[in-house]
Amino acid sequence: MADLHVDAVYEGGRSGNAGDDPFPRLLRVSNQGGFRYRGSLAALEMVVLTSSMSDANWPDELDRETGAFTYYGDNKQPGRALHATPRNGNELLRRIFAAAHEGETGRRTVPPIFVFGNTGDWRDVMFLGLAVPGTSEQQVAEDLVAIWRTANGMRFQNYRARFTILNAPLIERTWIEEVIAGTPHTHRAPQAWTDWMERGRYQPLKSTRAIEYRTKIEQLPSGAEDLAIIREVHQFFGERPHDFEKCAAALARLMLPDIAELDLTRPSRDGGRDAIGKLRLGHGIASILVDFALEAKCYALDNSVGVREMSRLISRLRHRQFGILVTTSYVDLQAYREIKEDQHPIIVISARDIAGLLRRHGHADATAVRAWLDREFSAPTVAP
Repeated sequence: MADLHVDAVYEGGRSGNAGDDPFPRLLRVSNQGGFRYRGSLAALEMVVLTSSMSDANWPDELDRETGAFTYYGDNKQPGRALHATPRNGNELLRRIFAAAHEGETGRRTVPPIFVFGNTGDWRDVMFLGLAVPGTSEQQVAEDLVAIWRTANGMRFQNYRARFTILNAPLIERTWIEEVIAGTPHTHRAPQAWTDWMERGRYQPLKSTRAIEYRTKIEQLPSGAEDLAIIREVHQFFGERPHDFEKCAAALARLMLPDIAELDLTRPSRDGGRDAIGKLRLGHGIASILVDFALEAKCYALDNSVGVREMSRLISRLRHRQFGILVTTSYVDLQAYREIKEDQHPIIVISARDIAGLLRRHGHADATAVRAWLDREFSAPTVAP
C-alpha cells in the first residue's frame, strides 16, 4: 500500500525465487520481464518498465539532469521480426508511441508508465519516475526508432525509445489504486501527467547537479566491460598516441552529431595534434556555425589531465569559441574546478564518456571496439 517516491527503493523478498519480486504486490502486475502491464495490448491500463541499467549491448539510460529516459525494446537477439517478441514489448512500444502522436484523443489512451531500475540487491527496485512517450526536444520521427544491430553474423532490428520522466516526485497510492481499477483520469492524477494528456505539454523532472565538476570516480569506467573498452582504446594507440587525435575527432562527432567541420591541424611542438572545427546551431538557412578547438590525451587510467594541459587548451580558445577535451583518463580535481569556477566553455569527454558513446553506437564490448578501431584507425601499410 506504499506511495511511490522517486529514487526510493522497494524491497522484494529474500527467498531466492521469483516470488521475491515486489511488483505483484506493489502494482498488481506479473513478476517476469522488463515489460509488464495491466489490461491488454488493445486496451492498456498500466505499463511498468524495468531495467538493470547495465546491459552493455542495450544501454538504457536516465539523464537525471534533463529527465530524458532512453529505453530499448525486447528484440535483443537475431532470429525474430521487430514486433514478434514473446512478451510483446516492441508491439507495446509501437502502440503507445503511435497513440501519443494522435493528439489529445490518442494521448488519453496512453496508460501511466512507471519506470524502475534494478538495484542489484536481490529483486529490490528503485522507482525512477512516471514517464510519458517522447520529449519536448525531439521530433516526432525521432522518439521511437528501429535500429539495426548485428549478432552472430545476423542482422536484426530493435526499438530505441525516448521517454520523459515527469515532474511528479510523489505518486500517491490513492491514484495508483484508481489506475489499477481502470480509472486513471481523476483529480488525484499528478498535474504533470494531466497536462501532458490534455495539452501535450512536457514537464520533466530535472535535477541540477549540486557540484558542477565531476569527480575522478564519475569520470572513470564504472564496470568491468567499460574498463575493458577503455583499455582496448588506450592499448590500440599505445605505440602511436598522436594518432589518437583522429579517434578523438570521431568520438566528438558521436557526442555532437551537429559538428559541420572538423580538421586535424599540423603536429604541435610537443608532438601532439589539435583539431579545429565548427558546430552547426539551428537548421537550414537560419543556422549558424560556432568555432571550437579540440585536444586529445591518450593517457592511462591512472594518469590524469592536469592544470598544465587544460591551460594549453584554454589558451587556444578565441572569443566566441569553445573547447573539447577528449581523454582516455580523467581531469584532475584542481583543473576541473578551475574550468568551472572560471566559466571556461570546455566540454570534457572522459574515459567513462568514451565507453558510453561507443556502447550507444553499437560497439558494446572490447571485441567490437577493437574491430571498429582496426577498421577506422589502423596505421597505413608502408610498401617495402
